[in-house]
Amino acid sequence: MSELPALIQDLALILIVAGAVTLVFKWLKQPLVLGYIMAGFMVSPQFPYTVSVIDIANVKAWADIGVVFLLFSLGLDFSFKKILKMGFAPVIAACTIIFCMMASGIFVGKAFGWSHMDCVFLGGMLAMSSTTIIYKAFDDMGLRQQRFAGLVMSVLILEDVLAIVMMVMLSAIAHGSNPDGGQMLGIVARILFFLILWFVVGIFLIPMFLRRARRLINDETLLVVSLGLCFLMAVVSTKVGFSSAFGAFVMGSILAETVEAEKIIKVVEPVKNLFGAIFFVSVGMLVEPQVIADYAVPIVVLVLAILVGQAVFGSFGYLLGGQTLKTAMRCGFSMAQIGEFAFIIASLGLSLGVIGDFLYPVVVAVSVITTFLTPYMIRFATPCYAVLERRLPPRVIAALNGITLSRPSSTSSRSNWKSLLMQMGANTVVYSILSVAVIFIMFTFFLPFVRHLLVGWHWTANFICGLLTVLAISPFLRAMVMKKNHSEEFKALWAESRRNHLPLLFTVLVRVVVACAFVFYVCNYLSRLTNAIMLTIALALVVVMILSRRLKRESIKLERLFVQNLRSRDIEAQVRGRKRPLYEGHLLDRDVHMADIDVPADSAWSGHTLRELELRTRFGVHVSSILRARRRINIPDGNSIIFPGDRLQVIGSDGQLAAMAAAMRTEVYADDPQIEKRETKLRHIVVGKGSPLEGKMLRESGIRDVYGCLVVGLEEGKENLSQPDPNRKFVEGDIVWVVGEEEALDRLISSEVRSCQNGTARS
Repeated sequence: MSELPALIQDLALILIVAGAVTLVFKWLKQPLVLGYIMAGFMVSPQFPYTVSVIDIANVKAWADIGVVFLLFSLGLDFSFKKILKMGFAPVIAACTIIFCMMASGIFVGKAFGWSHMDCVFLGGMLAMSSTTIIYKAFDDMGLRQQRFAGLVMSVLILEDVLAIVMMVMLSAIAHGSNPDGGQMLGIVARILFFLILWFVVGIFLIPMFLRRARRLINDETLLVVSLGLCFLMAVVSTKVGFSSAFGAFVMGSILAETVEAEKIIKVVEPVKNLFGAIFFVSVGMLVEPQVIADYAVPIVVLVLAILVGQAVFGSFGYLLGGQTLKTAMRCGFSMAQIGEFAFIIASLGLSLGVIGDFLYPVVVAVSVITTFLTPYMIRFATPCYAVLERRLPPRVIAALNGITLSRPSSTSSRSNWKSLLMQMGANTVVYSILSVAVIFIMFTFFLPFVRHLLVGWHWTANFICGLLTVLAISPFLRAMVMKKNHSEEFKALWAESRRNHLPLLFTVLVRVVVACAFVFYVCNYLSRLTNAIMLTIALALVVVMILSRRLKRESIKLERLFVQNLRSRDIEAQVRGRKRPLYEGHLLDRDVHMADIDVPADSAWSGHTLRELELRTRFGVHVSSILRARRRINIPDGNSIIFPGDRLQVIGSDGQLAAMAAAMRTEVYADDPQIEKRETKLRHIVVGKGSPLEGKMLRESGIRDVYGCLVVGLEEGKENLSQPDPNRKFVEGDIVWVVGEEEALDRLISSEVRSCQNGTARS
């Protein structure tokens, strides 16, 4: 027999130990991430009391796959439309927190004399709060339905996105010795270029592919196709100089906009959990107790820096975002921990060989401590605010409540200019990126092919390539120049004042110049004509594009297809009745807001009507909708029945929603201690002489009412059992098939046997 590979032995050890430890942590109501880290420490060489992993390199490879899956799943939960709908408030809060916490990490690292790279990576680790840990804490504490929890989750989504960008920038910093401001801007521009390019192209192609293949796709093929696309984008990302994790996140965010997003999340979840567990186990394997003991003081200082920094800078960031002091403090105090992204950034630093080996176990120790302290920090926010409210003058509290950088524009004219310029700028950037991508592909791949095909016809090959390139980018250039020239904002500004005419015409002229620049570049690259001739050709071609009705139809068709693909998930949710009502957002300015509350499978509320539950009387809430499978029941009346698995959309204040959520969790059916004895079995009974069944009809027999059993058939010598007739009388010799619990069947059979024995004795 061949020897079992070391990888299989290591995997068996990791999963067995991780399973046992996480069961204990589940029982202790602690985050499973900490259980995985503990399991990793137990299977590492640093823990001599258990068997250790044989080949750590193989485990690291599996952990790298885990990072890809984690960020792919993060992308599936992410939506660009959600970010746009959030407005500037969460962006202001997230950027403030990240900048301040990163500066704090760098300052602490410098204070201990660590290297420049250690300090930079440490700042990145401290800047990111843990979405998983905070969500779990909110859920355990019954706070998930409160308004401030929604604000925290919005900022955490943005932090996760910015963490991806930060990882790319940290990789660039690690490869380059010390990039200056210009190089940093170049890195950011390159990230935005590829992010927009991949997203736009992906939204064009992938939903179309999934729609056409929908009839052929089941759960198995959907899993394979989704993971194939994930790893394809990971490979493409590494080829252009980014990390595989960045590509996985981008593909996840593209698939998140498709109709199949919920199915993909469902089928990918088990695979993500498996490889994610291996990643966190690998984190625990790098924990060294001696290093933690040697760096005890830095660990304590870092913990204090996170707790105090997030409490102060986090609250300040939410204040700048327009929240009140109380809400800002509840949000800021909730974010006082680090988690999965800290480990990912630390792994990145180790793989690049730019940080010290000591930093990883230090960060793990800090993460464990801050995770345990998270619930206490969340609870501490309210009494801390009460102290400030008593100590600070009312005018100071009022001034703090009025701090914001996200106020709307004061006049409609400014609003129209802002909206128009932003839309024109976004269109110009997107269509420019698409044009650059087309030109790059044509010059890199198609031009050498045509030159090889037409050997000796160099200028002919150049002409063919140039003509096809201009034709390929012409829909983009026309849309760039003409789009938004007939928008409501453009018309309103044109009609508002004659002074607006010249600036509006200038916006058109600028876009014409940009479009001409692309055509000029193509001509300049492929010909030796003078600049004047090339400029004339470029301008003429752009004018032809503008006047072409066919190009107009094509550009409109492409744009509509993109918008349809982008909104396909929202449209499907609206059709299926899962889209939230429009009035929800108008309640957020008050204490009243909407929250989703799921009805658990063991809820004692199941089977009762809303009138019987008296939710309005008990909690003061209003049920606006019931989401059941693919149905939506809006404005349910008192006769509407609640079923397990329903999702209730409820309107109320934070306190009312929290009270209802707590009651929903506690008012459940108790576990049946005798559940093993409740199994039903099938047996047969022969009606004998003197049987209590003899001469009685089924409805008179008491088999159901007295013994709790059910007659399912009579054996009359046929191939199949006969259905029992309630009016048929049992006669001696009948074979009756009965189903019931074992104890009930034993009582029924024992009664039958005793009666038959007594009848035989009397005869």
